[in-house]
Amino acid sequence: MPSLSSKTLLSALAGAASVAAHGHVNNIVINGLSYQAYDPTVFPYMASPPVVAGWTSGNTDNGFVAPDAFASGDIICHKDATNAKGHAVVAAGDKVFIQWNSWPESHKGPVLDYLANCGSSGCETVDKTALEFFKIDEVGLIDGSSAPGTWGSDQLIANNNSWMVQIPANIAPGFYVLRHEIIALHSAGQENGAQNYPVCFNLQVTGSGTESPAGVFGQSLYTPTDPGILVNIYQSLSSYTIPGPALIDGASSIAQGTSAITASATAITGSATAAPAQTTATSAVATSAAATSAAATSTVSSSVVGVSSSAPVTTAAPVASATTSAASSPTGCPGAAKRRARRAARRAARRHARDLGLN
Repeated sequence: MPSLSSKTLLSALAGAASVAAHGHVNNIVINGLSYQAYDPTVFPYMASPPVVAGWTSGNTDNGFVAPDAFASGDIICHKDATNAKGHAVVAAGDKVFIQWNSWPESHKGPVLDYLANCGSSGCETVDKTALEFFKIDEVGLIDGSSAPGTWGSDQLIANNNSWMVQIPANIAPGFYVLRHEIIALHSAGQENGAQNYPVCFNLQVTGSGTESPAGVFGQSLYTPTDPGILVNIYQSLSSYTIPGPALIDGASSIAQGTSAITASATAITGSATAAPAQTTATSAVATSAAATSAAATSTVSSSVVGVSSSAPVTTAAPVASATTSAASSPTGCPGAAKRRARRAARRAARRHARDLGLN
């Protein structure tokens, strides 16, 4: 096979870097407790990745699901996604703060959130193709007077690459998958040009709600020709049809804000409802890039998620039983994982070059 020229390799690397810049979710925050998400760029290269509340996925390049895969299982929780082995606990009516590591300004489009009931056995073993999703949040076109417009994704970027969603207060207690998604429309003017970035988390919802809304199978949420999927955003738009089913009764999109982290928590396994949390102030660190930068300068503005300066919150210890134990810490070497991730990025660059027919 002929070798890549310097110019070709740089072009391929730039393409791979563009893909990598899409981003992924670092963590979710519930009532001050930060739960680690699945990191598709690091965890696949670890010998023993931690048990987390986020579903695994095969998008090691931070890539997307294209419309021609809408009928496949990939659209449910991303490429080759498998069940998370733990869950986080949230009360109906409370908010979940979802922190991305980054999101490109050019990738404009709607932000959506769904729930699906996993049944009494929980979400750790549920068949993802049997999940029926109902929509609890959506923000699409905010201002289309000047192309390409202002979108939900712009609101997410302005909120420190983060999104706040409220679990409807009327939802019945139980185990649910939270499906969070950004749909990038910068290439959606052409067939198969939209880019879907779904990510899933296991939740145990508590409370006294009674509603069990009907849902839609993940593979039936969208079609490639939906008006909100096949759309040219590089023109003035007076309206936009957000893809997917309508919001359920009792759900609404809330004003965006931040959620201060007071402690980090490990994913819960089994039927425990108390979130095990670290109780040292040094563990209460936000994982978003902006928060890390703020901590480095010892300055945290009111608009940036940061570290609580108050004493750490002491939480109830998990029940000491085999079915409720928290996940152990990862045993893989972070340095080796990062080296493997860099090698994977180089392989992605070569694949990108091959896709372009440059070698």
